[in-house]
Amino acid sequence: MSAITLEYPPGWLAGLGTDAEHFAQEARLAAAMKLFERGRFSSGQAAQFAGINRVDFLLQCRQWGVDSVAWDEAELQAEFAGELPRVG
Repeated sequence: MSAITLEYPPGWLAGLGTDAEHFAQEARLAAAMKLFERGRFSSGQAAQFAGINRVDFLLQCRQWGVDSVAWDEAELQAEFAGELPRVG
């Protein structure tokens, strides 16, 4: 597996009121959220990148201001018309 290294001044942790482990987890989740929001990751990939399960990732999307679903116009119309969208 590959790794990403982030460098930051040691004083940042004290300023943020956190430790290295929690800061690393937050940075991973922030990156996962942004990549998911941009359509680069699926929710499953983003959750795996963040090191959490998919349901927890999707539940946290709201806290990060990220839409957990991206429906196109046809899907929205079908949803509000009470119909199920066609698959395939």
